[in-house]
Amino acid sequence: MTAPSTPAPRTLLFIGDSITDAGRLEDPDELGHGYVRLLAEHAAAHEPTATVVNRGISGDKAADLVARFDADCLAHRPDVVTLYVGVNDSWHRFTRGEHVRDDDFERDYRDLLDRIAESVPGAGVVLMLPFVADVDAEAARIHEDLDGKVAIIRRLAAEHGHALVDIEQVLATALAAGHTPRTVAEDGVHPTPAGHRLLADAWLDVVGR
Repeated sequence: MTAPSTPAPRTLLFIGDSITDAGRLEDPDELGHGYVRLLAEHAAAHEPTATVVNRGISGDKAADLVARFDADCLAHRPDVVTLYVGVNDSWHRFTRGEHVRDDDFERDYRDLLDRIAESVPGAGVVLMLPFVADVDAEAARIHEDLDGKVAIIRRLAAEHGHALVDIEQVLATALAAGHTPRTVAEDGVHPTPAGHRLLADAWLDVVGR
């Protein structure tokens, strides 16, 4: 009987803002305590040859990813890239008065996708939709700006044939199942441990277990 073959080593890279970061710089493994760590634990059990890399930085917008993309993403020659950015592009409009126009957001996001295609053409690409849980009127107001950027990501995913993790649908399903907005993201933006589990499970549902 032929022994089962060992899968080729893969690098799974996650890049984004604080939701991906999740305290990775305080973690000796640099995985943080959020959904990326949960996915790394899943990989350790089911694909031990895989390497999981977290390159989230708290506060980042799409333009910040553009500025550091070569060093923090492409230099790792990833086999799968997960992009999770956008909420700060909208949230900071209301908290800091920093308005990122939709066309600028699309330009930056498209640049990230183009650079992946050029530098690591065989890589899988996973796009995670940014979300806001409507914990109060202040959080719900972010949708005024965010909904347009979510629509852009949906369109780019379809245009490029990339996998899309529909966090909006995940949130709707979670609320219908008994979660409240605060049990998913207490401040409306940053996931709770239960929220991170929802994100990790949603990624696995799309990418595969």
